[in-house]
Order: sequence, then structure tokens, then C-alpha cells
Amino acid sequence: MHQRVTPAPFARMGARIMASLPPESIDTALPAPEPRRVGMVSLGCPKALVDSERILTRLRADGYAMSADYAGADVVLVNTCGFLDSAKEESLAAIGEAIAENGRVIVTGCMGNEADAIRARFPDVLAVTGAHQYEAVVEAVHEAAPPSMGPYFDLIPQAFDDEGGVKLTPRHFSYLKISEGCNHACSFCIIPDLRGKLASRRIDAVLREAEKLVAAGTRELLVISQDTSAYGVDVRHETRQWKGHEVRTHMTDLARELGQLRTPDGQVPWVRLHYVYPYPHVDQVIPLMAEGLLTPYLDIPFQHASPKVLRAMRRPANEAKVLDRIKSWRAICPDLAIRSSFVVGFPGETEEDFQYLLDWLDEAQLDRVGAFRFEPVEGAAANLLPDAVPEEVKEERFARIMAKTEAISAARLAAKVGRTIRVIIDEVGEPDEDGDIGATGRSQADAPEIDGAVYLREVPASLKAGDFVDVLVEEADAHDLYGVIAGA
Repeated sequence: MHQRVTPAPFARMGARIMASLPPESIDTALPAPEPRRVGMVSLGCPKALVDSERILTRLRADGYAMSADYAGADVVLVNTCGFLDSAKEESLAAIGEAIAENGRVIVTGCMGNEADAIRARFPDVLAVTGAHQYEAVVEAVHEAAPPSMGPYFDLIPQAFDDEGGVKLTPRHFSYLKISEGCNHACSFCIIPDLRGKLASRRIDAVLREAEKLVAAGTRELLVISQDTSAYGVDVRHETRQWKGHEVRTHMTDLARELGQLRTPDGQVPWVRLHYVYPYPHVDQVIPLMAEGLLTPYLDIPFQHASPKVLRAMRRPANEAKVLDRIKSWRAICPDLAIRSSFVVGFPGETEEDFQYLLDWLDEAQLDRVGAFRFEPVEGAAANLLPDAVPEEVKEERFARIMAKTEAISAARLAAKVGRTIRVIIDEVGEPDEDGDIGATGRSQADAPEIDGAVYLREVPASLKAGDFVDVLVEEADAHDLYGVIAGA
């Protein structure tokens, strides 16, 4: 989905620069040059969204302003996704739209690895760069639309506001990317080809970023990577100094330190772990969730349960042991929510394999599940596997897994009716004809944009996005909860 977001008004940032100068140094007769404007279309996963934020932050530091539409942009950036063929088509459509509406387009992101194909279809693109090649993107923008020069833009060569960088998410939640790339060789995936091998960020740098985000208003941190559990493997879990003690570049150390963060008003921010592979050390973060230091939520990409299919996918085939671990995790932290995704119709998947997956889901009782029909990806080893599953069988299995997981979700949500749960507010509506105000939030079991929501009635007018409230759950359906602020 296209995400076009306007950051803070550039005029306001410029005003802050001028306000910091002594009055005698401001020549009111000297007009400030009009800043060059950049538009951004960001596609794909949250990791790509973080790349877009970093690119725009660097451009803003160079004096560029952001444009919310094609017409106002001197150049348009399209951050592409190249994971699936359907995603590539969406990226190509976005590039075509940007060229038609603006004409001055720079392409970056995962599909940038296919520069020849992009240029063959769109010969007028100004430049094509690959994933997380920030310097190359900035250089291309400088060449296409040289930055405005002048004292108002050259005084401070970094981000201009107190929040640090440009954010493309609401103020109250932020993605925290801890690494790039992946060391796995899954047969259906080309991520290592697109983004390279695992490259972990320094843990002190990650913690500094998290601390600044929380200080600037973030109430929920979403830790993302291609493999969060493998964080630090590439640097042999090197240690760094942080606040007077050593911390390892390791998921458990990172989780423990993130659990020490506090918002300016003294609350514990939600810290949500995504893309967690079920390595043994994951067991160590569950007690932190039970203590309330981490959000009781794990996003684990199981992909399948059949040992035969998992071997064909080149993924660990320890599904029975995982079921035992899920039970032990929930014994320690009963409110733990687990989300996952599964692929149906993988080459060689039999009806027996698929039924094994459905039975496994009955046992696992996962809270949130996404399912995908297998789709060949150019360059993936799985394309060469025999016994392709017919499209009509994929569709039938997709419908069955969705019905199964919807029933499980409905039952698990129904069990929350009558309970009081913690909710973060995402949006507050306008009063209706009776003056009642509704709001939309999420429980700790719901990550933004991919999980369900909590819908509130009769909230106070003072409520705002980012507020934490206790909610009495009154109703539930297969995906969402409905309730009222407790004690209201």
C-alpha cells in the first residue's frame, strides 16, 4: 500500500533556525530561498519504511522540504518492494504513476537490484539504487534537484527538530530496526540476495535511538529485522558500554535494556518483538514479559508445520518441540500473544501435509495468523522443486486455513470479554450527533496495521493518540474487541 506522509511543516523548522540566531544577525531584507521539495512513495514492509525515514531525514538535513503530492515535488522517490512477483508489479505500477504524474523519479529499495528491468520499462527514471543505499539516493536527489543554498539552510547540518529524524509513523509508535540482511537460505526467499547477509547494528547505537524516540513521544517500540533472534551473530555478540555497564549485541541483552526505558511521564513503553525465530534463547525473554518490562507478544514466522514441507523450505523442522515451548511460555506469561504467518500450496505439499498444519494450529492456538498462497519468486530455489500445487488447490487450502485461524481467533478474543485490558489509543473520533466520541486503540496483542483493534465508545474529549487506558471489554468478534474505559 502506498504511504504518502507529510512530515512537520518545513516553514516551522526554518522558523526554529531563525529563532536561534541573535536578532542583530537576522537581515529581514534577505528573503529565504524556496527549498527544493521531495515526494516519497514507500512500499513494502516496516523495514523499508525505516529506510524511507532515514533517507528523508538526510534530505531534510540538506535543506529539502517534503511534498505530500506529486505536483509540489521537484523529484519523487519510489522505495520499492521486490520480495514477491506481485509486490514487484505493485512497485512497477507505482513507478509508472509517479512518472505520469511528476516525471522526475528516482527508484530505490529491494527492486533496485533489477535496474535493467526497471530502465527497460521506464527509460525516463533519473536513477536506480538498491536497498538501504542511503548515500546513493541522496546523491541522486542532489543531482536531480540541487539543494537550496543559503544561510538558513546551511547553519545546522543535521535534523532540525527535537525528535531527531523524519517519522512516517504516528508520533506514538516507532519501528526500531536492529539489523539488515539475513543468513538463512530459505528456498522460497531471496532476501539475502536483495539485502545481503546479516549485518547487526551496534547495540549502543540501537539503545541510543530507542532512548531518543521514547523521550520524543514514542510510547510503543516495534523491534524489527529479518531475524531478530540472530541479532549479533555476525559480530560474535560483541560487548559495548551502555550507561556504565557492558551489554552484549544479543537479543536478550537488548530486550532487557529496552525494558528499562521509561516515557517522560514515567510509564513503561510497549516494546514489541517482531521476526523472532524460536531459538532456545527466546525462552529468556518470556520472564521479562511476565514482569511487564516487555510487551507479551511474539511475532514468529513459522511458515508451516509439516516436517517434510519445512525441510523443502530449508527451515528448522522441530514443530513438536515448538508446541511444548509455546505451552511453557504461556505457563510463565499467560497473556502472551503469538502471531505468525504460513505459506500454503508450497511445491510438494500434500493434503496430508496440509492437514498436519491444521491440526498443529489447533494445538498451538496462535492469537494472530496471516496466510499466503505460495508464489514463485524469480531467483528462488523453490521454483525448481517438483510437484507444483495447482492454483485451485492453493485457493481451497487458503480458504480452509483462514477459516481455521478465524475460529481460533474468535474463541481467544471471546475469552477476553468481561476482562479489563491495557490499550494504547491510535485515533480519537469526532463527536456524533449525540455528542458521543469514539476511539480506536490496540491491546498488547495487537501490532499496528497487521493485527486487530479495540474500539471504544463514549471516551472523554481529552483523550488523545498515544494515551494508555484500561478498557473493560464488552464484546468481541473474530478479529477485534469492543469496550469502554474502565471506571468511566
